[in-house]
Amino acid sequence: MDKRMVDFIRVLRAAGVRISLAESMDAMRGVEVVGVGDRELFRSAMKTTLVKENRDQGTFDYFFPLYFGGGRPPMQNIPSELTPDQQATLQEALQALMGDMQALRDLMNQLMQGQPFSRDQLEQAAEQTGMSQADSMQARPWMERRMQQQLSLKQIQDMIQQLMEMLAQMGMSAEAMDQIREMLQQNADGLTDQVSQFTGASLAERMANREPEPRPDLLDVPFTRLSDEQVDQIRDEIRRLAARLRSRAALRQRRAKAGTLDTRRMMRANMRYDAVPIEMRFRTKHVKPALVLICDISTSMRYCAEFLLTLIYELQDQVARTDSFVFIGDLVDISMVFNENEPQTAVGLVLNENRPGYYNTDLGHSLDTFSKDHMGKMSSKTTVIILGDGRNNYNNPRTDLAQDIMRRARRLIWFNPEPQHQWGSGDSDMHLYAQAATAVYKVSNLRELAAAVDKILVDG
Repeated sequence: MDKRMVDFIRVLRAAGVRISLAESMDAMRGVEVVGVGDRELFRSAMKTTLVKENRDQGTFDYFFPLYFGGGRPPMQNIPSELTPDQQATLQEALQALMGDMQALRDLMNQLMQGQPFSRDQLEQAAEQTGMSQADSMQARPWMERRMQQQLSLKQIQDMIQQLMEMLAQMGMSAEAMDQIREMLQQNADGLTDQVSQFTGASLAERMANREPEPRPDLLDVPFTRLSDEQVDQIRDEIRRLAARLRSRAALRQRRAKAGTLDTRRMMRANMRYDAVPIEMRFRTKHVKPALVLICDISTSMRYCAEFLLTLIYELQDQVARTDSFVFIGDLVDISMVFNENEPQTAVGLVLNENRPGYYNTDLGHSLDTFSKDHMGKMSSKTTVIILGDGRNNYNNPRTDLAQDIMRRARRLIWFNPEPQHQWGSGDSDMHLYAQAATAVYKVSNLRELAAAVDKILVDG
């Protein structure tokens, strides 16, 4: 049992559950106290000591029956439940139904007698279906279907129906037929469950024995490949990331206030002293940036927009002013939502009220709306950030408006998750927008996004 528990802990780790050595030892001690006689109590002891987070409970519940299942499936010896006449009729029907098909005859006899598959039968079927090549639970449904086909379980239902029709022709009573059908179906379900249990346990064993793959740093996972679990982790991480950026920005501002030595001004000011420096001169140019954000929240860009908005508004003490807009088909001013709510709450409200739908992304039309209604929010000190992949669904890109915005603002910067070699492919107008931008930053993951934001704060 100790080895079984160790293997179970290993497969939980392989599936992503964080279990320390101390927690493994706690599980062993807990089982020593409660024993293994009461399966439910044993399960509770294991779950209490090994599972710390709510999201891992499903993983535990999935693998536990694969390692500590009920054993032999519930099956019945059908002939023993029938009268001698019914047994004779059933045997005659089976002989007439299957003829010389030995494999089907053996399977049907096994079904009749309530015998589960032997270990040799299961391992032989696994070898013939190539289960040794699979080592993850994603392959389980496919391998189960192949195992059922190899063991002729796919033909069971047709065989049962044909048997019932033949028994009816031979004059067996409806009551006896219903009894036989029910027992046959129960035994068939037991064999199917046995195959499922064997397949899952075999794959879990391979997972446990496989060397764990190093997990990628969450900051480096592309936004397009994030799982739901990783998205939740990033939402928890974003505040800590903002705190680090805030500390760096605050340190730069303190240094700017103290000033950096301006050698040229100092020498010029002290020429009257025959080039002997007496009066010191310093440079103090750092100011907090004023930002205008224009974010694409279409399906492909929603996570990126969510994280950018959350990060910027967590850093509002490092920004002079922020006006924010989102767009899919047209521009929407969301500044007030962030003024009235905490950043993560505001992002949730914005994304819930502006869902992607049948309409297409149209940045050109959105820029037109901005130009008509919001151009007054910019000045020569404003940094405009457009977050988007530049894919405009073949609509008019209106690069003239982008150029106008760049002329009026201090700078126009693009945040784009796509690499440069994809610009201009398909419906991408990014190669055109790049000509109307001061700079373009690639922001395909959280590390790149944080670095781009940090660069904006460096040069206020």
